[in-house]
Amino acid sequence: MITKRIIPCLDVRNGRVVKGVNFQGLNDVNSPVELAKFYSDNGADELVFYDITASSDGRKIFTDILRETARNVFIPLTVGGGISSVSDFERVLSCGADKVSVNTGAINNPSLIPEAAKLYGSQCVVISADVKRVDGEFHVFARGGRDDTGIEAIGWIRQCVESGAGEVVLNSIDTDGVKRGFDLEMLRAVCDVVNVPVIASGGAGSIDDFITLFREIPKVDAGLAASIFHFGEVSIMALKQEMQKNNIPVRL
Repeated sequence: MITKRIIPCLDVRNGRVVKGVNFQGLNDVNSPVELAKFYSDNGADELVFYDITASSDGRKIFTDILRETARNVFIPLTVGGGISSVSDFERVLSCGADKVSVNTGAINNPSLIPEAAKLYGSQCVVISADVKRVDGEFHVFARGGRDDTGIEAIGWIRQCVESGAGEVVLNSIDTDGVKRGFDLEMLRAVCDVVNVPVIASGGAGSIDDFITLFREIPKVDAGLAASIFHFGEVSIMALKQEMQKNNIPVRL
């Protein structure tokens, strides 16, 4: 049986890990290199590294910090932020990333996903969708959750997968940092239309939120969180032990 993955997320701005609520009010947390090494040594299955202002600033990702982070982890590393061309894929992969996450770049250039999948394989291409409810519809947001594209999210995610994305990270802006549980309605809608791994992001506040996630939506492959891990509210090993007690397949 395929085990469920637990993935800490490093949101990086100006070389530091930050965290906010609903993508707003970002506060300094720690060094990405130190945090990445801690998680790699303490049970994380994978890591996600987002340079969260690269797209909004119109610049490339900080490769020096990324390279140092990759050197200190021994688990799969997904990297995103400012990815707008296949050359960006090449640059990030050469710094030590295992997978590359794209959002705004794919919105601006829909051919990016099929081009990258052809060059590097679908397993390397992750569509990271920042999604929020607008007038009863799920909308895709660009530039780190700043811009409402008006694009209907579920159809967009399905299109990205059909064109070559091998994994989906669903970031619910509505539940981000709120710590009241994952956005189950949004996750169900996505899981119903794709057949690739789906990672739930946004809303984790306790161990029970992960148990509920995997029980309610068995199709979800992984749970991603930031602040509850960064601030020591939940330890990854304690979470995994509780998952095992609840008969949720997990790597200990």
